[in-house]
Amino acid sequence: MPKPQRSVFRGVLAVGVLLLLVGAWPRSGPALEGELLASALGPAPRTEKGRFTNGVGEISHGGFGVRFPFFMRRIAGAFGSRPGAPERVENDGAFLRENALHSTPTVTWVGHATLLVQMDHVTFLTDPIWSKTASPVSFVGPKRFVPPGLAIEDLPHIDFVVVSHNHYDHLHLGSLETLAERSPETRFFVPLGNAGLLRKNGIENVTELDWGESREVEGVEVFCLPTQHWSKRSIADDNAALWSSWAVVGPERRFYFAGDTGYFDGFARIAEAFGSFDLAAVPIGAYEPVAMMRASHLDPEEAVTAALDLRAERAIAIHFGTFDLSDEPLDEPPRRFLEAARAQGLEQAWVLEVGETRAF
Repeated sequence: MPKPQRSVFRGVLAVGVLLLLVGAWPRSGPALEGELLASALGPAPRTEKGRFTNGVGEISHGGFGVRFPFFMRRIAGAFGSRPGAPERVENDGAFLRENALHSTPTVTWVGHATLLVQMDHVTFLTDPIWSKTASPVSFVGPKRFVPPGLAIEDLPHIDFVVVSHNHYDHLHLGSLETLAERSPETRFFVPLGNAGLLRKNGIENVTELDWGESREVEGVEVFCLPTQHWSKRSIADDNAALWSSWAVVGPERRFYFAGDTGYFDGFARIAEAFGSFDLAAVPIGAYEPVAMMRASHLDPEEAVTAALDLRAERAIAIHFGTFDLSDEPLDEPPRRFLEAARAQGLEQAWVLEVGETRAF
């Protein structure tokens, strides 16, 4: 390993050792188990027609007068650029490949809602998307402002992937297919109603879960949990597939991934079931226009409140500045997130550069 990479590895490893020495390793396992957990957090509600819905029922996406101009702005945005995108740091993946052998707890922001997490001797991805657009076709759609922080070919071995829902900026089939081809052992966790899409595209190692359900993989437990959102991939499939957040609980670390969500009382209910989290990934962008976004996306202040509801020791900001998805300035969400963290007393609020790796 070259000297600069050895220095990075030793530095992150030292943080992990320090946490161990000061007794910062948390207890493992949720406060509730098995049927109690499933009944407290699931199953996901459905309408009389069998479509999935939220605990509060159907949520608003704004009227035609809001949505039509919004989509026109997104089309126009495909031909221009916007200032304020996140900074990117080089990451060749060498440390991460080495760390897969040691598993110092780390998180790397690849961009948008894509995180590479290493903890408890597993390596996993959240909502992986390496595409230049968040769209059903590669040549048009919301474009990417910052390249992924890590090339997909530079990844360490991926034990599993969690996918929060089927919107194109979160479930990108091309990226999932590449990961499956790269390692058939990689397991893909999706909410109910999404497995068929993956299998139709040649991804066979798929596990589909309802809210409150979990599976063990490589010594950690992967939990499918509630969130407040919606799903749609084509004209007539509104809410035919479920959306979710995810928790990964191991002997030494607990990680929570909110996916895409509006603010709801589920964050507090999840904390009641699990006790606390070492790190929570919370979305902070795509909140304007408010009439269209509020019910299904957190704003930065709500993201901080959600992290506190979850009893998270640390919160990492995701879902901002990467794709042209909404109207707010690209650099506004992280600034407001850090200001809200100071105001609300969240001591460890993290805004990473694209490609940055940090120990937790």
